[in-house]
Amino acid sequence: MKWNRVLLKLSGEALAGPKKTGFDEDTVKEVARQVKISVEAGVEVGVVIGGGNFWRGRTSNAIDRTKADQIGMLATVMNCIYVSEIFRNAGMETEILTPFACGSMTKLFSKDLANEYFGQGKVVFFAGGTGHPYFSTDTGITLRAVEMEADVILLAKSVDGVYDSDPALHPDAKRYDTISIEEVIDKKLAVVDLTASIMCMEHKMPMAVFDLNEPDGIASAMQGKINGTIVTV
Repeated sequence: MKWNRVLLKLSGEALAGPKKTGFDEDTVKEVARQVKISVEAGVEVGVVIGGGNFWRGRTSNAIDRTKADQIGMLATVMNCIYVSEIFRNAGMETEILTPFACGSMTKLFSKDLANEYFGQGKVVFFAGGTGHPYFSTDTGITLRAVEMEADVILLAKSVDGVYDSDPALHPDAKRYDTISIEEVIDKKLAVVDLTASIMCMEHKMPMAVFDLNEPDGIASAMQGKINGTIVTV
């Protein structure tokens, strides 16, 4: 299995490492090293990053949901600017696209512009989610993956695949090697949120879930070697 264009989802918490907040530079440098291997092999790479290392506004009752989501969108922009710079330091060319204007810090998203950057061998960061409240970065990456006609969504998580129950609570939990998106929805396995799951099902967008901390896990996944779970459509 070989993919030509992949969209990689990284959680903000994962990039924070043991600190759980901010950035762990060694973790991000390791991600950059692995992505560079894939870019040099000719894979077109798009990246979406969550904002959880800075902001979990939905847990607060003191802030309007729309405003909380806007802060979360800006957190993803900060993450993409940081990670983009680490990627550049590792020798890659990058661009950051957002669905809303951020002055000179990013460029406004368009499919044509993103395709132009992919054609130039650049890593394209899709920051700011969908640009609208009430949508998560799960929905954001699914929207961009469908729009950009990616081959797969790669979900680098703190768990090594999709299980039938929480492996942290149930030692006998079973990991799936493959599972259909219909089963994920029916069994409420929450690989991504429900809106994103339905979009993947409707637009036949496969996903792969693997452990971010597995040695060379990202590089292997981008070459189609998944040590985790493939969510089929």
